[in-house]
Order: sequence, then structure tokens, then C-alpha cells
Amino acid sequence: MPRLMRQLLLACCWLCLTWLLPGCGQADQPQQQQQQQQPQLAQATQASQTGAALPVIRQQQLPPEARHTLQLIEAGGPFPFDRDDIVFSNFERLLPQQARGYYREYTVPTPGLKHRGARRIVAGKATDERYYTADHYRSFRRIVP
Repeated sequence: MPRLMRQLLLACCWLCLTWLLPGCGQADQPQQQQQQQQPQLAQATQASQTGAALPVIRQQQLPPEARHTLQLIEAGGPFPFDRDDIVFSNFERLLPQQARGYYREYTVPTPGLKHRGARRIVAGKATDERYYTADHYRSFRRIVP
């Protein structure tokens, strides 16, 4: 077997072992990264079990694009992206748990990007229940007037 093929085969085996088997890839993560993930898991558990308050952001503090998205939500559209106004399933469990279909998601455009980017507003059925994420659902802040 040629040397290059052997190296590729070994690399593929290593990737399979570290990524596909549960927990194998965690040993390669720096301890600091693991410690940063623990508060997020704790926050997710707390929010899903107790509906605990998330950090807040005032509407005036939002980027102008997010304020415009809020206006579109209040007006019922039209929305600029096909994936706007679809059900947000809260798989991350960072928002208070509700029945499926309770939350809907909307894109907050990022200047300079040709794709949707990471910023979103998630809206609950209650008109005052809006959440902003700048990091594609890794964290949320409740939007307050």
C-alpha cells in the first residue's frame, strides 16, 4: 500500500474514532473550552426547567437591523428571507419550554454578508416575548422596551 494511502486511511480512522464515538473528542478539547460549555449547559437546564429570566437587552441597544426586523414582525411581514417566520423548536433549551410551534424565528441581516448570518430574533406567541441571539442560538437575551 503506498505511503500516502496509508496516511489517509489512518487519518480517516482517527477522525471516525474521535468524532463518531460519544465522548472521544472531548479529551482533545482544551480544559478552558470545556469549562466555558458548562455554564451554557447549566443555563439551558435552568431555563428549560424553571423558565428563569435570561439576560435582557433594550430595543434601543439592538443593532438597527434587529430593530427593523422587530418592525417587520409587528407588521406581519413581508420578510426578506424564505426561512423567516418558521417554527423555532428550541432544541438548545435556552428559552423557556413551550409546546412545539410556540416560537418562530426571524433573520436579522448582517451588513456585508451575502448569506443570512448568525443573528436572529425568536418570537413567542405573546406579543411581548422576543429574544435576540447574535451567535446563532448559542445564547439569548430577552428584548425589553
